[in-house]
Amino acid sequence: MNVGAEASIVEILLIEDNPGDVRLTKEALKDGHVLNNLHVVEDGQQAMAFLRHRAEYKGAPTPDLIIMDLHLPGKDGQTLLKEIKADRKLRRIPVVVLTTSEAKDDILQAYESQASCYVTKPVDLDQFLSIVRSIEDFWLKIVKLPQG
Repeated sequence: MNVGAEASIVEILLIEDNPGDVRLTKEALKDGHVLNNLHVVEDGQQAMAFLRHRAEYKGAPTPDLIIMDLHLPGKDGQTLLKEIKADRKLRRIPVVVLTTSEAKDDILQAYESQASCYVTKPVDLDQFLSIVRSIEDFWLKIVKLPQG
């Protein structure tokens, strides 16, 4: 399915505990060209509840794309990524790691855990917005994703 098709509304799950980065991501996606519903959770426990439709997330949609930080409270991003990719119902969802870490070990471990891509957050505001828009353009307009 080309989720970037004009009639499609793309479901995006953002797993991020930094309110500033959440606000910037919302701003970048709001100004984009793809209709989307951005859902935000702050940690790995909430993310798995959302993805498995548990508790307050019972009616949550299955996301077309996950954007996640590695540095999360509680269950860290690397553990969360492994859990997502180990679940046969979730593993096909592309996961974009968007994090401040440039550590070679973090990058290697993320790819070994089947991250779809690894992007380092820039410090500059305009560059951050540009990066999120690039993620949107690539994953939601260019790439063909599997259906339901």
